[in-house]
Amino acid sequence: MAIRSRSSDYSWRVCLLHLLLIVAKQAAADLRYSVPEEVKEGTVVGNIAKDLGLEKAHLTDRRLRIASGSEDTFFSVNMDNGALQVRRKIDREELCHGGGACLMELKIIVENPLEMHHVVVEVTDVNDHSPSFLEKEQHFEIAEHTSVGTQFQLQAARDPDAGVNSISSYKLSSNDYFDIDLSQSDEEKIPYLVLRKPLDREQNDKLLLIVTAVDGGKPPRSGTLNVSVTVLDSNDNRPSFSQEVYQVEMFENAPVGTIVTKVNARDPDEGNNGEIEYSIAKALQPKIYEIFQLNLLTGEIKLKAALDFEECEIYKFDIVASDKGIPPLTGRCRVVVKIKDVNDNSPKIDVTSLSNTISEDSKPGTMISLISVTDKDSGVNGKIISRILNDAPFELKSSYKENIYSLVTKEHLDREKVSHYEILIQATDCGDPALSTVKTLSIQISDVNDNSPHFEKSELQFYLSENNAAGTSIFSVTATDIDMNDNAAISYNIVREGSKNDVTAFLNINSDNGQISALKSFDFETLKTFQFQVVASDSGSPSLSSNVTVNVFILDQNDNAPVILYPVSSNGSAEGVEEIPRNVNAGHLVTKVRAYDADIGYNGWLLFSLQEVSDHSLFGLDRYTGQIRTLRSFTETDEAEHKLVILVKDNGNVSLSATATVIVKLVEPKEAFAASDVKSAAKDDEDNNVTFYLMITLGSVSVLFIISIIVLIAMQCSKSPDYTSKYLQETNYDGTLCHSIQYRSGDKRYMLVGPRMSIGSTIVPGSHANTLVLPDRRRTSEEVRSIVVINWFSKSITHTNCFNLLPI
Repeated sequence: MAIRSRSSDYSWRVCLLHLLLIVAKQAAADLRYSVPEEVKEGTVVGNIAKDLGLEKAHLTDRRLRIASGSEDTFFSVNMDNGALQVRRKIDREELCHGGGACLMELKIIVENPLEMHHVVVEVTDVNDHSPSFLEKEQHFEIAEHTSVGTQFQLQAARDPDAGVNSISSYKLSSNDYFDIDLSQSDEEKIPYLVLRKPLDREQNDKLLLIVTAVDGGKPPRSGTLNVSVTVLDSNDNRPSFSQEVYQVEMFENAPVGTIVTKVNARDPDEGNNGEIEYSIAKALQPKIYEIFQLNLLTGEIKLKAALDFEECEIYKFDIVASDKGIPPLTGRCRVVVKIKDVNDNSPKIDVTSLSNTISEDSKPGTMISLISVTDKDSGVNGKIISRILNDAPFELKSSYKENIYSLVTKEHLDREKVSHYEILIQATDCGDPALSTVKTLSIQISDVNDNSPHFEKSELQFYLSENNAAGTSIFSVTATDIDMNDNAAISYNIVREGSKNDVTAFLNINSDNGQISALKSFDFETLKTFQFQVVASDSGSPSLSSNVTVNVFILDQNDNAPVILYPVSSNGSAEGVEEIPRNVNAGHLVTKVRAYDADIGYNGWLLFSLQEVSDHSLFGLDRYTGQIRTLRSFTETDEAEHKLVILVKDNGNVSLSATATVIVKLVEPKEAFAASDVKSAAKDDEDNNVTFYLMITLGSVSVLFIISIIVLIAMQCSKSPDYTSKYLQETNYDGTLCHSIQYRSGDKRYMLVGPRMSIGSTIVPGSHANTLVLPDRRRTSEEVRSIVVINWFSKSITHTNCFNLLPI
């Protein structure tokens, strides 16, 4: 027996220790403060920062605050010292009904790192209400033969205060017949008038008494009730109920009109003294009269209004049975109605959002919001299961406290793919049938600068006609950035080398829209092509950028008029004198007009025509070669001097021209031979000079060609094997000059044709060619002596000069 006793004692101690550990753990999880009601605004309840071990200097950075809710309107946190202060006046009786402890639970949020603490504030009662009676007067009719010691229930006073501040005693004004007595029923103190001395209607048929209810506050407060007693003739039996207490259980969804119960009282008196009527006694709960309906004759109680378990779980009221005797006697019973819960309340979801915007570079596990789920139902009907309905990179994580969740990211975010999420959070209770609530939480993904500006191509080609207007826009570049706001605001800049011959010095770019304008007019004959780079940078932090290579090809325009090379007089004008014998035959070559055009292609293709001639029957002009020949033999009647004006024009869209004047003089044969000798000597000197200049030109071009080959080989070696030309992007382009010159030799006409060019092109990028046709005066033949074609390609691996002489 001793062993069993010790074992039982040991088990009891283990259970007690376990209970203490649970209580200690709960106490460690929360802070608890108390504050009296009705205190002034700004009253300090407690120092949260000190009790939580937070440094005052870091309170602002950690954003110490109360999570939004119904209780946060009563309190606030002082960010200077971390004190919890009363924000507005608290009325305990308005906040908490009943005499139990009035507790307010606050959620304290601290960031960096994010923490949530639960603080419980107990609002203690102060004696700020006086006792009061529902009615200021109460009337009794008492038979004169009523026995001494008979009790008459007074209506109880009501005091919203709790504890010692509630009603503690009742006092009765001084009289000869009645005393006051108290009866404790549940938590209520019910006053009774007690007859201490038999009544005598003949001496005094009416008594006026004052009942005073006093509470236990310091100083105490009180309220009065005027009681009038009418002394009646004797009716010596009072109604008696079959039960003192009627207990009933009902579901809260019982329909209106449902019979709650039926009370039954009996009175052994006869006649009017034995006829009973039922009534509901004065109740402390005013809703009793709104919810229940009593049949005065049968005692049947029905539902008058719908029940609500969440509003009140139990109703207690008294039924009074009164006979019709004079005076009437009454009997009492108590009816207790317990309400049973049904699942008639959907869960409620409260969201405390730290922010509805989250950065797209947030790591998985970043907390976004605090989710609190509640259900007014009890038991299984109040158990809640929460989840996220839609497919989103977020998840709910349970807190240490039931029905508290954290909404966190579960994977990396990308604003450029999804910039906005509508998260559907569902809370479902475990009732039958289950009820659920869905709440939508809108999350905006904020941008970070994680995308560089993008050009559609790594290289751009633009074709620009020469003689462009200086200062005007010539073309534009455009980049895109899929980021937003400042991260997508792009500015453009040209990469400048700073060298002396840097073409970019004559270019300007609009940093906002990429419009590029030329500060000077370009000349095709001076510059064929150039290259530069444009950098596009966004305005993010740090800024990201990308560049594009721009290749610009200058297109030729017909901006150079033909230049007369022969005849040229000593003063520089295009005039010359030719003397021929009078006896020459038809077809004799008088002279040849030579001209040159700095343009290329059709803009440099020259045609000759006679603009003015004294006799059209004597002279003819070859439109392609510029040769002037006699059409017939001269006669004695022909004039000795003839003036020919030759028009030389190119084949541009708007052709340009020049004129030369040739004076042909007819001389006798002897004079012609003498003049021919002098002219031949002069022409030989002229041919020698031309040959000398031609040799210098060819030597210079050859030296430049060799230097270019060396430079290009060095550049090719420095580049990757998959080098492709940055300038010649057209697949049909074979890297040679496209240029043609037509001329006549004897009876045939020939065309000097270079390699192919793409159809529709005006000029092949990188080409430069000038054609100079010189006659060989040392030969008697009238054919063209030589054609010099200079073909120059910049930044090209191969250099090819290939021409075909085709008959036309």
